Amino acid sequence: MKVLGINASHRKDGNSRAMVEAALETCTDNGLETELIDLADKDIGFCTVCDACKKGYTCSQDDDVMDILDAMRAADAIMIASPTYFGGVSGRLRALLDRTLPLRRNDMMLAGKIGGALACGGSRNGGQEYTIQQIHAAMLIHEMMVVGDKGTAHFGAITTARAKGQVVEDEVGMKTVVNLAQNICDKLKD
Repeated sequence: MKVLGINASHRKDGNSRAMVEAALETCTDNGLETELIDLADKDIGFCTVCDACKKGYTCSQDDDVMDILDAMRAADAIMIASPTYFGGVSGRLRALLDRTLPLRRNDMMLAGKIGGALACGGSRNGGQEYTIQQIHAAMLIHEMMVVGDKGTAHFGAITTARAKGQVVEDEVGMKTVVNLAQNICDKLKD
């Protein structure tokens, strides 16, 4: 079984990355294969609504998106971590989610996969739940099975950090990260 973690931050080594790494470490400790994709170093254009994906599993744009979609197809579970910008997901993640149409339009390729969301914001009530709900909405549109973090924060992993690297000091938040990952592992083992 394979778990894919996507770091949707514009920074490759920021708080969202630390969250994904902790979550994937939990999965590795449970004997699962893991992969991490940083969107920071990926070329992701905006969907142009050209409808090429209606004709098959393809996209007219020559960027990194199809490689990311292939990794999503190959995974049994997908965790997406995003910083909270103005109460929502990062621009990079929004662009990627819009570009997942080839997966949906061609046999619902993500249907049945387990999905979990992680969000970090600058304050405890900084819009992280809205960020998670946007990720969950995309997962549900793909008919994925969305899971939470077993009761610590309900929706998923929610952390707070004002400065780069500070997320590891949020003990309560990092517990939600581990709990979400453990819940995904438990579901994969069922």
